[in-house]
Amino acid sequence: MNNNEIILEVKNLVKYFPVAGDNFGKSSLLKAVDDVSFTIKRGETLGLVGESGCGKTTVGRTIIRLYEPTSGKVIFKGKDIVTANPKEMKSIRRQMQMIFQDPYASLNPRMTVSDIIGEPLDIHKLAKGDARKNRIHELLQMVGLNAEHATRYPHEFSGGQRQRIGIARALAVEPEFIICDEPISALDVSIQAQVINLLEELQENLGLTYLFIAHDLAMVKHISTRVAVMYLGKIVEIAESQELFANPQHPYTQALLSAIPTPDPKTAKAHKRIILEGDVPSPIDPPAGCRFHTRCRFAKEICSEQEPEFKGDSRHQVACHLV
Repeated sequence: MNNNEIILEVKNLVKYFPVAGDNFGKSSLLKAVDDVSFTIKRGETLGLVGESGCGKTTVGRTIIRLYEPTSGKVIFKGKDIVTANPKEMKSIRRQMQMIFQDPYASLNPRMTVSDIIGEPLDIHKLAKGDARKNRIHELLQMVGLNAEHATRYPHEFSGGQRQRIGIARALAVEPEFIICDEPISALDVSIQAQVINLLEELQENLGLTYLFIAHDLAMVKHISTRVAVMYLGKIVEIAESQELFANPQHPYTQALLSAIPTPDPKTAKAHKRIILEGDVPSPIDPPAGCRFHTRCRFAKEICSEQEPEFKGDSRHQVACHLV
């Protein structure tokens, strides 16, 4: 496996949602994702972090075209899938899959586990009869469940078990790239580590590549090769995981990392929490220049006038006028 091969390249990705008009009939656009670019190498995990509403999930859903992009390119294994027709997308979706955030809402309550995991096999005509049944049992065992679970319904399982079923469904078509959309945020803390360990084990055994979307920074540090930090529809910093956590350069990243709980009381006492003032601006009418300048304690005049460009090298890039 070539670890330097770029499996996914996102170029200037934009996703706007139309918003209903006001009393005067004027409609607006919600700029959920606004000019986002990054690459993911085969076999690595790119963590995508940021506070709720920054556009993380929209990035993931737009990459896989659950949302149609407003503009930009999503180049998967050398092909721009934004221009792919439905037949081509069906083939592409065999190679890229998604694990959803809510294990309760993402599984059809009227279908058995066998039908849920078997549906991708049916759609792509991958197995029939005994081969289909054996494949479903193999996938269940792969994610830590038993063959006897195949005849049960989603309501008979715990949240962690349901997420394992969702993972098995994603693996059914033998994908190369999986978008993990906050796969542990709806689970009990005691279960989260088990699911993360499962994802790491599957990645090692099957050679998978992940886009791992989350807001749990400690978990992102543990699982990610590189981390991209997102604020109000834009990526503000991207770096190798250890480098980002040891040397955060963007003021927003510094504030995010300062919020990570410290278990050692002595270290926690010396640990200084950075409190961001003000509210996140509306994505319908984002501020000019650097989008973070309205909450940044270091902001200067240029920050409100000019959008910063990325600076740095391949290991660490940051979009900030002050760096």
